Amino acid sequence: MFFEIQNGVRETSADKLRDDVLTAGYVDCDTLEALQEKLRFAPSTVESCRTANALFRSGVEVFDDYTFTELRIVSPDGADDCVALYLRKSLLLVVDIEDRDGSTCDKFRAAVQRCGLGGKDSIERLVGAFLDALVQNDVAFIEKTGYRLAQLEEQVFANETDKSFNMELLQLKKTLMHTHNYYDQLLDITDAVDENENEIFDEDNLIAITNVTAKITRLREDVDSLSRTAEHLQDAYTSSLDLQLNHSMKFFTVITTIFFPLTIIVGWYGMNFQHMPEFAWKYGYVYVIVLSVAVVALLTWIGKKRKWF
Repeated sequence: MFFEIQNGVRETSADKLRDDVLTAGYVDCDTLEALQEKLRFAPSTVESCRTANALFRSGVEVFDDYTFTELRIVSPDGADDCVALYLRKSLLLVVDIEDRDGSTCDKFRAAVQRCGLGGKDSIERLVGAFLDALVQNDVAFIEKTGYRLAQLEEQVFANETDKSFNMELLQLKKTLMHTHNYYDQLLDITDAVDENENEIFDEDNLIAITNVTAKITRLREDVDSLSRTAEHLQDAYTSSLDLQLNHSMKFFTVITTIFFPLTIIVGWYGMNFQHMPEFAWKYGYVYVIVLSVAVVALLTWIGKKRKWF
């Protein structure tokens, strides 16, 4: 699909592309290949659109009359999309490499409509609107993640964590790391546009890119802050486990200390010497019982007094 953006938005076709009219296109790889010769795109860039890039930092390629990059888009639901971008003086071409649910296409349409309603048509504003649409819902994701981390922190301090705690925390850390890499990737694109190495952008209109750069930077800082919170929470959880283990070890140490004298008594009267008066005494058995209970009671009283437990 192609749209001309000039005093509004009008749908057009690939064979009507004009260099003097701002145009936005969303195409698949087969359509891109058919347009390659007409738009003078390097074959290497077209070929790279055949496979979704598994990496975030794929780089930005700058040619004489256009800029090319691949973009891996992170979604809060975990279903990542992948598109390629061709930026020319009057053309934004988005190539659908792997748009599973059509969400990236919807954001493209929203960006086109937003740019068309503004009354200031420019490739810089169009690119800025598209990048802004990609991160439009990320504030809600960041807030929800922050609230969830706060809930997990409460569980740690209340000692109410379960077996799924560690796995959930690791998954959150992984998601935040992916989101950070995603924002780095977007900033690579905005930096390349700002540098304007091939001079296809109007310096007076680059404020649109500067604004979206500032927004993405703030989002990345928020994600980094959540990542640090997750790291501290991991440390707190580990410390909580260590503390529980220390309490258990202390408990068993106290129990051992209290009942160890019974082992000595058992060993003492198990020596089987011939002349041990308690063996012939009719109250010897009761005496040992009373002695054992007295020793345990005495050590328990001492332990409580010294706050062993």
